[in-house]
Amino acid sequence: MAPGSALIPRLIDLSPGTEALRYCFALPAHPESVAGARRLTRTRLDEWQVDAETHDAAILIVSELVTNAVVHTASERVVCELRCLDRRLRIAVQDQGHQPDGPKLCRTADDEHGRGLLLVDALSSAWGSRDAGDGSGRIVWAELPHGTERSC
Repeated sequence: MAPGSALIPRLIDLSPGTEALRYCFALPAHPESVAGARRLTRTRLDEWQVDAETHDAAILIVSELVTNAVVHTASERVVCELRCLDRRLRIAVQDQGHQPDGPKLCRTADDEHGRGLLLVDALSSAWGSRDAGDGSGRIVWAELPHGTERSC
């Protein structure tokens, strides 16, 4: 199924004439899908020859955002998009959640839970969330600067 279809919505719109490397995949919202998301992300970033630091940070961010979507929403599926444009890597994860406020940093997390967004915040140059335009859920995104061995 092509990205942008009814089953895999386009998460990020590009301006006319803009070229980007873009990869989108959908997985069931099950705990075992987190490992699948890491594997798919690792494979694509290897193909794009993203530098090692960005590569490792991106895999961790995808893992955290997909985990949050699986654990904190009643979604049936999670859609992840990677986009490489202008020396930036943008990660976007869409779930089917409808929380009014979206995800929040929890700086007082004393246990294993609640640290995912702290990691995303520490590793990314910017991150945020927004409602999906069609009312189908929420998109949480993060951006990383990157270098590549080839022009990305």
